[in-house]
Amino acid sequence: MIWDVFFTRLINGLAGKHTWADWLFLTLSDPDMLWLPGILLGSYWLWRSPREALIGGPILGLSIGILDFVGAQLKYLAARPRPCVSMNDLVQLQACGKTFSFPSNHAVNTATAAAFFQVLYPRSGWISWPIVGLIGIGRVYIGAHYVSDVIGGWMIGALCGAGIAWLLLQGPRFRQRVLSPIVSTQADSSAQ
Repeated sequence: MIWDVFFTRLINGLAGKHTWADWLFLTLSDPDMLWLPGILLGSYWLWRSPREALIGGPILGLSIGILDFVGAQLKYLAARPRPCVSMNDLVQLQACGKTFSFPSNHAVNTATAAAFFQVLYPRSGWISWPIVGLIGIGRVYIGAHYVSDVIGGWMIGALCGAGIAWLLLQGPRFRQRVLSPIVSTQADSSAQ
């Protein structure tokens, strides 16, 4: 895949030239950095819609955990070496990963969460998808993945996250619609 190597080199070629960009993408690639936004988002979700957060939060967490495991297994199935192993001219900003490259689990996990929230709360996409994009680009920038690893991870995560959220919405207990007073008044008057 010539295009894949071309775009990987293009993005990674920017690494090491701007200290702020190196810091940003290394920070976004640190899995520990995702806990803080996750806790803040979870707290906000719990405050705004406790029922949905108490049902959806564990389902999202379990989904990400399962997909992280599946992504790790897919790495062994695809057995694609990381670019830091196969490309000599790569700028490497962190140690080369221990496992194979495809798919990027960072991309799988973040796209799962973004798609999950996009289906449940459509307006959330304007904030979640740019973050997913930055994290994915960052994985290529620091030399950990090829562009296709990230795109494949996004596709897996988005399909699974959206599907899981859609299934959740089909359940009668997730979102209970409250009838407006006008609707319930009309229903009450027609019953008399």
